[in-house]
Amino acid sequence: MRLIMIGFGNLGRAFGRSLLEKKEFLLTNYGLTPSVVAAVDEYGAAVDEGGLDVKKLLKTAEKANTVADYPARGKKGRSALEVIEEVEADLVFELTPTNIKNGEPGLTHIKKAMMAGRHVITSNKGPLVVAFRELDRLAKQKGVEFRYSGSVGGAVPVIGLAKKMLAGNMVHAIRGVLNGTTNYILTRMSKEGAPFDVVLREAQELGIAEKDPTLDIEGTDTACKITILANAVLGISAKLKDVKVVGIRRIRPEAIRLAQEAGYAVKLIGVAKRDSLEVGPKLVPVGHPLAVGGTLNAVTFETDLAREVTITGFGAGPRETSSALLGDLIDIHTALGD
Repeated sequence: MRLIMIGFGNLGRAFGRSLLEKKEFLLTNYGLTPSVVAAVDEYGAAVDEGGLDVKKLLKTAEKANTVADYPARGKKGRSALEVIEEVEADLVFELTPTNIKNGEPGLTHIKKAMMAGRHVITSNKGPLVVAFRELDRLAKQKGVEFRYSGSVGGAVPVIGLAKKMLAGNMVHAIRGVLNGTTNYILTRMSKEGAPFDVVLREAQELGIAEKDPTLDIEGTDTACKITILANAVLGISAKLKDVKVVGIRRIRPEAIRLAQEAGYAVKLIGVAKRDSLEVGPKLVPVGHPLAVGGTLNAVTFETDLAREVTITGFGAGPRETSSALLGDLIDIHTALGD
């Protein structure tokens, strides 16, 4: 299967390393031999329709900070749209940074790929919160496969569990701890009684929180994921503006202590129902499956037959998200019967 990778930053490189690591596994277990025929970053592209050397591609990107310096096959200034239009490929990975305002440039990349008859895998939340229904319809119209497991939960197969393993169930509601940064902060505050600002600085020093943690601590990242789950699992037409959002900035150690004394943990919970979407701090009974600590994610599906089903695991991180991307690649390969 010929792959185009749009975006070759931390995630793109982690996925490249996963392709090398899993080469024999993919061939032996699935008869799948992925070939990266193009890689694009903000500075240019590397293209070889016979297949790029991924090891060499990684070395080039890490040394020069761009794939455009790939020997003989790199070209500065070559855009993602040019590559999608001109390079023969079966599938496009859209791995550019998230833009929740208008979904760009990822939204245009995905549309262009679908219009060209390419299957698409993305971890980019931006296009999904802006135009989920439009992209879903376009994929069906063009007869291409569209997967986005990496957009929610990192390595935790949240969407796959709901859409496949729970396929016989009606999902009434989804509740989840969907942001590892905020969960780490709340966990540390509960264990040490430290103020929010102190724990946030610690999380930034450890690389758990971004330099600008606004999207995490204000609840926006969780709201994006709840929006995607509402669309993908509940089948409603939801956008980010439909979510009522409250973050964790105002939570004080005293409130967490009082909750602990009453047998509860304070967690930032996203909730999706067919008539409402919300994100905010909630009291979760200690021992409940959603009362996970550290950077863990957890999602509970409330269903008619299976009742409550919860899945827990490590959330976003380049290696963890690579797990989801690889799973989506295998899923498309299997669906196509290649």
